[in-house]
Amino acid sequence: MVPTSSSSVWASVAYCHGISLSLPRSTGYLSSATAPAQPQERILRTWTSWVPLQVRVLASLTIMLIIFVVMTVLVKVDTSSWTRGFFAVTIACMAIISGTSTIFNSSIFGMTGSFPMRDSQALISGGAMGGTISAVAALVDLAASSDVTDSALAFFLTAAIFLGFCIGLYLLLPRLEYARYYMRPVRQAHVFTGEDHLPQDSPQTPLLAPRSSDSSTPPLCPILKKTSGLGFCIIYLFFITSLIFPAVSTNIESLNKDSGSLWTTKFFVPLTTFLLYNVADLCGRQITAWVQAPGPKSKVLPGLVLLRTCLVPLFVFCNYQPRIHLQTVVFRSDVYPAVFTTLLGFSNGYLSTLALMYGPKIVPRELAEATGVVMSFYVCLGLMLGSAFSALLVHLI
Repeated sequence: MVPTSSSSVWASVAYCHGISLSLPRSTGYLSSATAPAQPQERILRTWTSWVPLQVRVLASLTIMLIIFVVMTVLVKVDTSSWTRGFFAVTIACMAIISGTSTIFNSSIFGMTGSFPMRDSQALISGGAMGGTISAVAALVDLAASSDVTDSALAFFLTAAIFLGFCIGLYLLLPRLEYARYYMRPVRQAHVFTGEDHLPQDSPQTPLLAPRSSDSSTPPLCPILKKTSGLGFCIIYLFFITSLIFPAVSTNIESLNKDSGSLWTTKFFVPLTTFLLYNVADLCGRQITAWVQAPGPKSKVLPGLVLLRTCLVPLFVFCNYQPRIHLQTVVFRSDVYPAVFTTLLGFSNGYLSTLALMYGPKIVPRELAEATGVVMSFYVCLGLMLGSAFSALLVHLI
């Protein structure tokens, strides 16, 4: 019988780990579906076999913690005499954080692929909670802070504290009976055949075809085949989201800007873009804890994903400024960008969480971790494509 006495504790651990992810936007991965299979096999082997999960997670968290401690110290250092050097150090720190956060993201999501879907949902919702906390903190800082140095110190110090907390939580996992049950070793993955297989929690073992190559290598091609539909949904979801947010949505101005009110000038973008989006995203992700429809094989899921394309012209014809090529503003009210942002965030949260939860559950358990890593690659690819094409969209406006 599956132990459940520590399930709520593990859900809290996953939730807090998710907060530390908080919308990672690293673009260091290429499409798994278009590159030759052999290099991908090596990449996946590196993630899941050569480098142990514990090393990946603790090393990435420790590196991020060190970087944020260094940046916290630099806040109070006078860098006016070495501005170029300081700029180079800052860029290097950002690059390192971007890479390590992506490693941490894929490793943790791969690990939770072996757990029940409610734990994956807690992890993903934690990411949205991180965005919401950041948006609220930015609003409070905008309203109350008068010293940018003190604000930077507070933000960096908070990040360092959260990272230290995450390290402690991860070290706590082996002590939880619930976590030990799902993290127990499984036999090496083999290539499986056929369209259907038994559920992961089934007492029987699915029929697997023998492998002639290195048995420690997760079979990438079958994983890609099994997750191709969900992969398309994830890539296109994050493509549309990052195409609009934040490149287009942050340049939408209030139609009452000339009134001089703080709500239509200073607080308009932080409220209608960042806070509304993150709250709606969090609500969409949290709802999946109770409602999980449509299913992984339903044609409704990709249909809803494609329907989000309509959001692009809706944002374009709001009061985006400056406008060079498209002079027409169709939606002449400040209510419209708020409604559209809410739809963007809610649909992103709900649909992406479903797709990400389903992925590791449609393969045998011994492939769940590798599948979780592949799903995180889909996320990175969608964000990368959307961010790249957002520059073109802004130019067309």
